Amino acid sequence: MIESTAPMTGRHRLLVFGGLMLAGLMSSLDATVLGTALPTIVGDLGGLDRLAWVSTAYVLATSITVPLSGRLGDLFGRRRVLLTGLLGFLAGSAACGAAPGMTWLIVFRAVQGAAAGCLMSSMFALTGELFEPRERARYQGYSAVIFAVSSIAGPLAGGILTDHASWRWVFYLNLPLGIAATAVVALFLRLPAPEGRPRIDYAGIVLLGAAVTCFTLFTSWAGTRYAWDSPALLALAAASAVLFAAWVLAERAAPEPVIPPRLFRDRSFGVACAVAAVGGATGFGLATYLPMFFQVVGGVDATRSGLLLLPMMLALLAASVAAGKHIHRTGRYHRLPAASMAVSAAGIALLATMDTRTGLVTAGCYMAVLGFGAGLSQQVVMLIAQQAAPRRDLGAASSGVFASRMLGTAAGMAVFGAVVSNRFAEEVVRRVPDGRVPEFGDAVRPEVLATLPAPVRDGVAEAFADAFSTLFVAALPLAAAGLAAALLLRHVPLARRDER
Repeated sequence: MIESTAPMTGRHRLLVFGGLMLAGLMSSLDATVLGTALPTIVGDLGGLDRLAWVSTAYVLATSITVPLSGRLGDLFGRRRVLLTGLLGFLAGSAACGAAPGMTWLIVFRAVQGAAAGCLMSSMFALTGELFEPRERARYQGYSAVIFAVSSIAGPLAGGILTDHASWRWVFYLNLPLGIAATAVVALFLRLPAPEGRPRIDYAGIVLLGAAVTCFTLFTSWAGTRYAWDSPALLALAAASAVLFAAWVLAERAAPEPVIPPRLFRDRSFGVACAVAAVGGATGFGLATYLPMFFQVVGGVDATRSGLLLLPMMLALLAASVAAGKHIHRTGRYHRLPAASMAVSAAGIALLATMDTRTGLVTAGCYMAVLGFGAGLSQQVVMLIAQQAAPRRDLGAASSGVFASRMLGTAAGMAVFGAVVSNRFAEEVVRRVPDGRVPEFGDAVRPEVLATLPAPVRDGVAEAFADAFSTLFVAALPLAAAGLAAALLLRHVPLARRDER
């Protein structure tokens, strides 16, 4: 897989961007498609005690490879990293579909996740490589389509394939998409070969990988597998803090660090990472718990609760595309992150007013406000980071922002989950008759709720409504911090490709 110096035409750039969209859709779908298929997989393969690892292995591997693969693309060429990710994802998907047992499925999911990290970081870095900044803003806005589509289509496709074919086709579905993306990239992607001899930051790779592993496991297990004050979680939290600190020190001495400290000398890059992390927590982190609200408080089934997120996703998509077109037309972008945080805060405040009497249409409007706010900065922060970085650091800057969003989402999900469960535990005791108080884990299961007497169900719904109101109120200071950071952003004219 040798980098080519042959020039790319405008038509080739569009074809390659289409291949990148296919690769991004494939990897993001795989993160959402399994939810509806997991019960059937357990029934076929067994291993109920290891079920959570099917998703955890994918997320963990992706979290590790996103920041690493961006830098490897800078050093060895983005074409090589992207093709490696595509071939790895194809191999992992085929292996998952043929997995003979739960242990092998978990191993192959880790392979998929590692390859998905390469795909996601390459997609954003290559968009920055292929297009001028103004033009890039428009195409990065279009790339938001894949996240909106995967969040809605993933669970539906998983259910349809599982019911009418086999759960194994959930993985085999990736093969035609991956083959098409690989063919397009191999035939049409032409980039200059990186200059100089690569110097790999082995210490930085090991320390960052270990730190991200500890942090991801901490956020995945907090309040679910282990109590927040358990020795295991405290050890993971301490280990992640120590490892991150050691990684920062190692990066300052490394000749070619994974994420160069020089990037943070530009205020714009630091602001982009901060807004991305806050946006991940307040947007995607909160969205994770909204279906639970509709199921417990509104009494809708799991499939319908997922579809009720459609207003939020459509608003996010519309805002992202509109922001890209605005930048393409005017060349101005520095107020969009602040507008994003302000609109998101308004959406969070509206969601905090929901209770058992809130209608689905009203809730959909509130979610649309939150989604529109999230979309205003969804791809803009990537443009800001790429604008702040020299060409030799484009991959590191892109993956740094994307990793910030992922870590912010994971941290938000963990903290918000603790807020909901603790507040629910306080409220349900007051609202449910003595001796009938269900545990939090049982209260969120529709099959358990259906067996409870009506007064108990009503009390559980009211307790959940209060818990979610507290959740959204608790998220407001985070949105305010994001707004404060975004206001520090200065306008820097978008540079031409030959000026970077």
